[in-house]
Amino acid sequence: MHRKPISSAVPKRAGSPWIDAAASLQLRPAWPNSTLPRKALRRSASASAFPSGPAETNTRPPTRKTAFEALRAKPAPQQAIPSMSTSTAKPAGVYAHLLPPSWKGKIAEWLQEDCPSFDWGGFVVGEDTKRATLFCKSEGCLAGVPFFDEVFRQLDCTVTWHYNEGDWLGSPDGSAVKIAVATVTGASRKILLGERVALNTLARCSGIATASARFLAKARNAGYTGIVAGTRKTTPGFRDVEKYGMLVGGVDMHRYDLSSMVMLKDNHIWSTGSVTNAVHAARSACGFSLKIDVEVQSYAEAVEAITAGADVVMLDNMDGDTLISNATRLKAEFAGKHKFLLESSGGIDIDNVQQGGHVDNAIDIISTSSIHQSTKHVDFSLKIDPSS
Repeated sequence: MHRKPISSAVPKRAGSPWIDAAASLQLRPAWPNSTLPRKALRRSASASAFPSGPAETNTRPPTRKTAFEALRAKPAPQQAIPSMSTSTAKPAGVYAHLLPPSWKGKIAEWLQEDCPSFDWGGFVVGEDTKRATLFCKSEGCLAGVPFFDEVFRQLDCTVTWHYNEGDWLGSPDGSAVKIAVATVTGASRKILLGERVALNTLARCSGIATASARFLAKARNAGYTGIVAGTRKTTPGFRDVEKYGMLVGGVDMHRYDLSSMVMLKDNHIWSTGSVTNAVHAARSACGFSLKIDVEVQSYAEAVEAITAGADVVMLDNMDGDTLISNATRLKAEFAGKHKFLLESSGGIDIDNVQQGGHVDNAIDIISTSSIHQSTKHVDFSLKIDPSS
């Protein structure tokens, strides 16, 4: 793989009550909208570096934009996007470095799943070295670069990228532009062996990053300054890819799995008899190092959860005046007494996020599965250059 490292980190922000609470609870705040997603590097290849590819039309590179720059090109009427970045700190690392040691093994499993015995098509094309161009055919946020790279690394191919992860490909108005995004070089049979696994992974990850960036931009346009997060409702075996897409799209992943945070939902409460019993039982086992998030259905349950020691209180399926009233009262009642975050969740999507009180800044976290369930993929294709 020949590309510069892409630097992405969460800068510090100050001057907001919710961010102080988030820091104390060790929860990662959402990306500031002035750096969503943050790009530390500019394009490393000139226009002349783009491969000619197969004889296809409209393969021009568009004006380079990050996801948020593209999405804020047409802000909501009379709604400015607030600037929230106050840090000049350099990014600490790249998202690819977060991936666990096991992730490369999963890619080997996916390749084995796709070709469990004989590769008939590979026999036809043989071992000649070829060059293939990765095209993006729909607009969206580029995400999933490490997974795409690893597929072809395991097949002894090289990938050269012409865009950085997090760049916005195409135009926010949905106009069709065919963009040469990367070049894959290697034995023709190996390029074709990895093609579908690489494309499926990239398309899914980019689709989630795109939905995440759009949702966050919609919330920011409404003046929301809190955390936007996904959920644990991910595809079994594909969680690394889907959570990674959320990060690139600029939102918080929420808890990664059952072991990374305690979440007590209605079934836990019913099984133990009360919110207090559930919280105390959880704390007795998880100790001080894990946070406890409690799903509540009423103001009384929220008070009970906070009093019992919950770190996060999820106001589940509340909206409108009820949500805002409950959130405001809880913040006032426990001010200076308990540290906690309020989370709004349940049925929230990009079409209704600006309604129902979800973007009221008494709410610290909006969590939604809409950014990674039933999301549209970004359309990519890989074409071998017959002249290579």
